[in-house]
Amino acid sequence: MPHATVNAISLYYEEQGAGEPLLLLHGLGTDGRSWEYQRAYFAQEFRVIVVDVRGHGRSARPPGPYSVAQFAADVFALLDQLHIDRFHLVGLSMGGMIGFQMAVDQPERFLSLTVVNSGPELVPQNLKERWQIVQRRLVLNFMSMEKIGQFIGGRLFPEPAQAEYLAMFVQQMRENDPKAYRAATNALIGWSVRTRLGRIQCPVLVISGDMDYTPVANKEAYVRQLPTARLLVIENSRHGTPIDQPEVFNTAVLHFLRTVG
Repeated sequence: MPHATVNAISLYYEEQGAGEPLLLLHGLGTDGRSWEYQRAYFAQEFRVIVVDVRGHGRSARPPGPYSVAQFAADVFALLDQLHIDRFHLVGLSMGGMIGFQMAVDQPERFLSLTVVNSGPELVPQNLKERWQIVQRRLVLNFMSMEKIGQFIGGRLFPEPAQAEYLAMFVQQMRENDPKAYRAATNALIGWSVRTRLGRIQCPVLVISGDMDYTPVANKEAYVRQLPTARLLVIENSRHGTPIDQPEVFNTAVLHFLRTVG
């Protein structure tokens, strides 16, 4: 099982395929297993690297505090060890935030950036968003990891036909260390690189589920700040688009990667 020591912690990763490097970054509270429907598909044309970021999955879970910049530095250190200079990145939710951080920190290394149901900041802009942050903190303080998984998972995969996806998500959430999960959550709240988006020069694809709990309008707003970006809305999809619409998602991302390759 491949681990790399980066920034004094052990980081778990997996590789598959050959070609241009394609890095897949998961969301909060999950791990590389979230890309079950993507790894083999993209490995037909790319060198796919899937990482469990600090505090998640099979990587080390040191005590916090964590930061998005720290997540990004860990991933860059891993890529350096793998002798990967330039790469494509696909990030879901928190993984998209890490992707944005990496793209403003070292823009010259990006071949492309695909951001899924995410954005360049998590700063509440109105009363509804402030209440969502309050809810997150209440959930963190008063629910077990399994209950948190059921609560969030019920919003991600509410359809009876999605029971398998829900069970997979709850299992990954159950395995979290509560302190590490809290540290990762706190790292996201208040984080922003929105004023630095002008540093991103590579092609950018922003994907949103039409029913994602972050409105499509929010993505439209920051896409307007990125001259190299375009937005794709996938229908009948919520926050876990690579899981609830894998075929549509994979086809769209592969088309994008081929056009920028």
